[in-house]
Amino acid sequence: MAETKMLTSTPATSPVNPVGSSSRLRFAGSRLAILSILLSLSACASHPSNVLTPVVGAATDRNLVDMLVVSTRAVSSVPGQVFSGERSEERSLAHLVVSIPDNSQRRVGTIQWPGAQAPDPRSDFATLKVEALSPRMLDDWFLRVGGKRRKVLIFVHGFNNTFEEAVYRFAQIAHDSGTDAAPILFTWPSRGGPLSYLYDRESATNSRDALEFVLTRAAADPAVSDVTILAHSMGNWIALEALRQMAIRHGALPPKIRNVIMAAPDVDVDIFQSEYLAMGPQKPRFTLFLSRDDGALSLSRFLAGDKDRLGGVDPDSEPYRSKLKKTNIAVIDLTKLSDADPFHHGKFADSPEVVRLIGARLIEGRAVADADTSLGERVIIPGLAAAAETH
Repeated sequence: MAETKMLTSTPATSPVNPVGSSSRLRFAGSRLAILSILLSLSACASHPSNVLTPVVGAATDRNLVDMLVVSTRAVSSVPGQVFSGERSEERSLAHLVVSIPDNSQRRVGTIQWPGAQAPDPRSDFATLKVEALSPRMLDDWFLRVGGKRRKVLIFVHGFNNTFEEAVYRFAQIAHDSGTDAAPILFTWPSRGGPLSYLYDRESATNSRDALEFVLTRAAADPAVSDVTILAHSMGNWIALEALRQMAIRHGALPPKIRNVIMAAPDVDVDIFQSEYLAMGPQKPRFTLFLSRDDGALSLSRFLAGDKDRLGGVDPDSEPYRSKLKKTNIAVIDLTKLSDADPFHHGKFADSPEVVRLIGARLIEGRAVADADTSLGERVIIPGLAAAAETH
């Protein structure tokens, strides 16, 4: 309606090109919408910067998340920051322990960020330990954390994430999902700012070899029974690139990599299809969480030249239904699921139902059942794996 009003209010003596004017107006409207998203994302980035300073003398032995961190970020000299958003030429290993308040003090799916003062583990997320880890200590960590079933969960965060945000988000997911898989955070150089999208994108691409190394190392370890990858947003691009490289390099993906959970993937639909097919016939189980009201992916779509992102498509509409059928993946549409995030980009972790589903079914390697209707609008795309491999 706004376009029509502006066009009809143009003086009769002025030459008007309706097609050109409409395009310019749509472009201007898109730019205003994207500017609004950028400003809002900037306003949200207000978490304290020293939350990873270990709390001294905190008496807690419950709700602890003991995680391994593999990072391609540069080591930071800022107290409490550990890693910055800049790139490093080497991989770093770290060991962190995060304390999470009892559920009586918090809602499942939320992160209780401490204020300016030292965190109180009874009411806040609190860091209890941060230490560098040498490669020879990896086996000891996994034997202590991996449990009897020896599962591994590798989380790859998305765009606009500081190291602190990645750590606390993964701690929340690992705790709230109820999984007993050993949690490994793969964190890459995101500057944690909405205006750094292109820098983050290039940093993500530059980190694919490091993630491939982590996946190869985990899959080759005789102590590990199986590996699940959980990637969010731009982290899906790194995960897909690493899996594609592994399949090409070795002729197939390791059978221990059994589950790939794609949450709000910031990936071009066509590129996803080609990457998926390049992995060959031996693929893990893929599950896709998408939401058509994802504001962050609207920004990504604008920056990508109006190309749809996989995490924001309508899976029932063409050409996406046909494309998704060829991938033999389960698609869960969370559009109707309400959440507190104004951009609807983190529903997979914010929703108690979804994060518990991730732990109870997907990390366990089980398919989503008809009983899981509380997730909102669920769509399962039937598999056509044989047809996909002929393309």
